[in-house]
Amino acid sequence: MPHHLMNLRYVPDDEAEEIRQLFEQHGVPYYETPPSRWGISMGGFWVHDEDEAERARALLNDYQQQRQSAQRQRYQQDLLRGENRGIWQRIRQKPVTTLAATLAIVAILSLSLIPFIRI
Repeated sequence: MPHHLMNLRYVPDDEAEEIRQLFEQHGVPYYETPPSRWGISMGGFWVHDEDEAERARALLNDYQQQRQSAQRQRYQQDLLRGENRGIWQRIRQKPVTTLAATLAIVAILSLSLIPFIRI
């Protein structure tokens, strides 16, 4: 019976490729289902054997912990260099664009809600 290891929804391409390489390095006989054309199924990694599923899940857990710590470290480094900016820095950097987007949102919301508001 097939065992689902991981859903590929919202998984970046580089992470999926690293997982493929991880499985191939450790000899895990996996197969991959592609995402559906309409976005109903996002694909995933599968194995047939229960023992292989346990081994693959252990490999995935180790990999994901390492990736998480590496991504957090990268994020912190980007913050220190000033490359990752918060919302307030972006507003200060592009005030006209922010104001235009805010006005557009308010206009769309007001046009959408006018039929439901009783005066």
